[in-house]
Amino acid sequence: MDVSYEWLKELVDVPVSPEELADKVSRTGIEVDGVKHPDAGLKKIVVGKVVSATPHPNSDHLHLCQVDVGEETPRQIVCGAPNVAAGQTVIVALPGARIADNVKIKKGKMRGEESLGMICALQEIGFSENVVPKPYLNGIYVFNEPLEPGSDALAALGMHDAVLDFEITPNRADALGMRGVAWEVGATYAEKPHFEEKPLTEGDRPVGDFLSAEVKDAKDAPSYQLRVIDHVKVQESPLWLQKRLWLAGIRPINNIVDVTNLIMLAYGQPLHAFDYAKLGSQQIVVRRAKNGEPLTTLDGNEHELDDQDIVITNGQVPVALAGVMGGLNSEIAPETTTVVIESASFNPVNVRKTALKYNLRSEASSRFEKGTNLADINRALDAAVAWMAELSEGQVAKGTVSPTSVSAEDVVVDISLDHINHVLGTDLTQQQVTQIFEQLGFDVTESDGLFAVAVPPRRWDIHIKADLVEEVARIYGFDNLPSTLPTTTMTIGEYTSQQKRIRRTRHLLEGLGLTQVITYALTSAEAAEQFKLQPGLPTKVDSPMTTDHAVLRMNMISGLLNVIKYNQARKETDVAIYEQGRIFTKTGDQVRPTEIEYLGGAITGNVVAKDWHQSAKAVDFFYAKGIVTHLLGDYSLADPIRFEATQAVAELHPGQAANIFVGDQLVGILGRLHPAFEHAEHLPATFVFELDLDALFAAPRQEKIAQPAPKFPAVTRDIALQVDEQVTNDQVMAIFHEHGGAFLQDVTLFDVYAGDHIAAGQKSLAYTLTYRRDDQTLTEDEVTQAFDKVKAALQTGIGAAIR
Repeated sequence: MDVSYEWLKELVDVPVSPEELADKVSRTGIEVDGVKHPDAGLKKIVVGKVVSATPHPNSDHLHLCQVDVGEETPRQIVCGAPNVAAGQTVIVALPGARIADNVKIKKGKMRGEESLGMICALQEIGFSENVVPKPYLNGIYVFNEPLEPGSDALAALGMHDAVLDFEITPNRADALGMRGVAWEVGATYAEKPHFEEKPLTEGDRPVGDFLSAEVKDAKDAPSYQLRVIDHVKVQESPLWLQKRLWLAGIRPINNIVDVTNLIMLAYGQPLHAFDYAKLGSQQIVVRRAKNGEPLTTLDGNEHELDDQDIVITNGQVPVALAGVMGGLNSEIAPETTTVVIESASFNPVNVRKTALKYNLRSEASSRFEKGTNLADINRALDAAVAWMAELSEGQVAKGTVSPTSVSAEDVVVDISLDHINHVLGTDLTQQQVTQIFEQLGFDVTESDGLFAVAVPPRRWDIHIKADLVEEVARIYGFDNLPSTLPTTTMTIGEYTSQQKRIRRTRHLLEGLGLTQVITYALTSAEAAEQFKLQPGLPTKVDSPMTTDHAVLRMNMISGLLNVIKYNQARKETDVAIYEQGRIFTKTGDQVRPTEIEYLGGAITGNVVAKDWHQSAKAVDFFYAKGIVTHLLGDYSLADPIRFEATQAVAELHPGQAANIFVGDQLVGILGRLHPAFEHAEHLPATFVFELDLDALFAAPRQEKIAQPAPKFPAVTRDIALQVDEQVTNDQVMAIFHEHGGAFLQDVTLFDVYAGDHIAAGQKSLAYTLTYRRDDQTLTEDEVTQAFDKVKAALQTGIGAAIR
């Protein structure tokens, strides 16, 4: 919020400069981003009176103006503004003046005629185009009241003021009005604000003769107040009011609309003015909009409303979006004679959603969604109609239309001196704390170190003891708080077993050459359904920014593939990545999705780079399987891990894909992307895996038992089998372990062959079997007997031919 230093000094005694004030307020809780001096760099800019304005003899758009600038004779100034005319009071930059952008004004000639200065538009002396009154956007500014020629134009325009940029946080919306800022500054410097209330004079005609009002649901508008002013004259606002507005960053419009903005700036209470004649009825109804109901707002844009929007209607059609923006069909215009003024409190959630939905964030919606002072709803309304009546020569109808209202009462919070000192680590006295509460404008009573603090409605952010402690700390000064350690029992922090396992999983994968990435949890509806380990319904976002971020992910692989595509586009072809995170799934009757810890990995390109002594080695299925096997081996699972070929995952290669089981529970998938999927997604050959970590966390474990190094030598036997090509290594390994005997220590597959000298539909598998006894050296007979049993089992179990 832009705060005028001069206006602030009218409300509270400020004993320091603007810069000192900004520093002090920033250190007490509300950051002041900076101090702006509108007159910085400007000089020799005065008030001028246009004595005459005649066409330039050598131009069809320039004028020769004789301008009185307080000197003995008028100056001749050539002006090209279309609205310049005799009798106007204007802004004049004299020769040698500095205007906006450090431009220097010099004497000169224009089309052969001497020009001794420049008649200025507001933009030319540093005003933003957003605050220039519309009649003067394309021309010079004309003062609407008499000023002494030659006097300081910058002073007349309020440019010698300083503007402080208050960065108001949502919890301190009380400072979105000058009175709230005055209370804050007053508390900082132990000064009490002094406000003058504008006296209101009502006419004899009751407001009920003009209109009635109804609020369909009090939750939408807990307080709704209306007043009426008749016989108004809509015109340009006086200069003092325009200065108030443009220093706050608001464009002056007319004396009616400007007063609503003035009161909003003063009280923090937004108001709205309707043209009574344009309402088309004598009734105002506050209700929810109908789906598809149209409304054209003051910015000229038409909107289709829905039933989440609160609207102000004339009983039939909407005339305003409550708390956001008025309708074009009830706008104040020069011909307006009767005005209806609204002051209200609207449901902040609906106001925020409506403003966001239609991109209509306004000064009013910003205040309504953060909260307003309920005690100021009627006070601000009365001040507004009093000013409007004075500036428009109107007559205020007697009374207020009030279909709903709320009582604004103090909130009493009890707190002890010991608690304050304990939390802050201070030794504040009862007198010091009482003085701080009184500086804040809180009524306080104290008895035996216990304070009963009555917090007024203007500080609706304070409800509990912690809020009061914060207020004491702010006003006492954070810089004055001692450095103390809390006196409490120590709690030793440690990771949970799951956190430890997740961290170890990351370390293992990074040790295996994978790099951790973090992708978006939001994805497209199509990508969410891919690579699913278990059935479930997607969780959709109500108002997605894009279709690519419309639902919560149900797998980890889709996000990793996006990372690979990103790297491929930048010529990074060797990529090995993983991500640990959560997927979100739900059943038909769930509202909030179930969150499950998952792990995903993706590898593409070469795992060994080509150099002078070795060839490049591309990733393959078994490389990816080795990573998963190594990782799962570290989990010490009690049930066996097995990989079962599958064609059920449409996105994976039907001949290079496997489901991963722990015992009989499916915990993951592994495989290469389907070639058609790779082609459609513009991906290279890529291998992926995905694991359900929650299932792995819950699986039973076995203890790792350290074994001493063997004392006796091992004996090995090699065996080559010719088997049907449909026989899997798992089937062969199962026979080895079942019939290998007590001394079989290890089995290793070292060769797979199919081709010449092997019958069609057959393949050769070669294994090394390792035998060892822990108590003595094995004899040849013991090994031979065990080896013969295995051979017999292979021949009868899977029809293997021993080669």
